[in-house]
Amino acid sequence: MLLAEANQTSEVTFILLGFSEFPDVQVPLFLVFLTIYTVTAVGNLSMILIIRINPKLHTPMYFFLSHLSFIDFCYSTTVTPKLLENLVMEDRTISFTGCITQFFLACIFVVAETFMLAVMSYDRFVAVCHPLLYIVIMSQKLCASLVIGTYTWGIVSSLTLTYFVLALSFCGSNVINNFVCEHSAIVSVSCSDPSISQMLCFIITIFDEVSSLFIILSTYISIFGTVMKMPSTSGCQKAFSTCTSHLNTIPVFHGTVLFLCCVPNSKNTWLIVKAVSVFYTVVIPMLNPLIYSLRNKDVKKSFRKLMNHPTLFC
Repeated sequence: MLLAEANQTSEVTFILLGFSEFPDVQVPLFLVFLTIYTVTAVGNLSMILIIRINPKLHTPMYFFLSHLSFIDFCYSTTVTPKLLENLVMEDRTISFTGCITQFFLACIFVVAETFMLAVMSYDRFVAVCHPLLYIVIMSQKLCASLVIGTYTWGIVSSLTLTYFVLALSFCGSNVINNFVCEHSAIVSVSCSDPSISQMLCFIITIFDEVSSLFIILSTYISIFGTVMKMPSTSGCQKAFSTCTSHLNTIPVFHGTVLFLCCVPNSKNTWLIVKAVSVFYTVVIPMLNPLIYSLRNKDVKKSFRKLMNHPTLFC
């Protein structure tokens, strides 16, 4: 019986409809998404390279930023290539293994980014509220532990959700009205009752959002209180300047996640869900390196040095 179920599962295929309802814009969308992916890959990999080769950027803040760039690059690479393929190929099928693998990897990086932003807010809290103890508190051991914990929880969450998705039954060819194998799309075409998997996904999502936002809000409330007590205006501006890029990233990421959670899953909202999903999976990974590079003097200075003198950091 188990062998028969395994054989049946291996024969299952999914069809990602993507944007096939708009055949006239397939090529323009391909060019737009290809450009975005190129900027995403170059931007995030450049950020990692600059931070790695410039000793002045070997600080906890840039250590976390390099991992945020790594997560964004991996997440975009998990989703965008299949999206590009579906825009130019008539065959939009994806194997069961390919779909589950995409879901598994995407889930890891989404959860990891959620808590990496929370870790970065804690780093800013220590830097502003306890500047004299910053080096002691944000030790290499603690920084490594925070990053490892972020990835570990992402893997645990993804393994849990993937396990319950694999416990579902699928029959023949299944049409997914999206461009990515995300949880709600996969369980919607299941032949068995997905209520347990849906409830578990809801619990994990709520836990991740509530806990990460609690950390972010509590740290920034403390930062705001500390800054307001500073006697000099220049000190306030300097303290806030170190948090500006991070503050710009948080509403974009969490706002999109919360919007997707609130939009009802119905036929009337499929276009909205696809549009927001594109922003969430394709655009946001491109925005993060742009936000941090354009508003960060250290990164811009290092980038100009690298372009003008490639051997300067060697």
